[in-house]
Amino acid sequence: MSVALMWEARAAEGRGDELLAWARAQELDGVPLRRETFRAPQDRVLVITWWDAAYDAELPELPEPEGGLATRAVHRWRFESVSTEA
Repeated sequence: MSVALMWEARAAEGRGDELLAWARAQELDGVPLRRETFRAPQDRVLVITWWDAAYDAELPELPEPEGGLATRAVHRWRFESVSTEA
């Protein structure tokens, strides 16, 4: 089974590039099948990692940014794959 973990944060005013660099530099305790990092308007950063694991498996996640880098708590979601299309 494939599980995708999504991590999304919004940077403090003017700190979007810094949050993006911080997220990209974070190492996980384990190697996912795939990891993608996205940016969006309003200085939002999204990281999705895919794992070959059960839905409820203990999996490493990115931490909360420190030092006022984010405007709010990180949003986190977990999804399980139900189909793959090319």
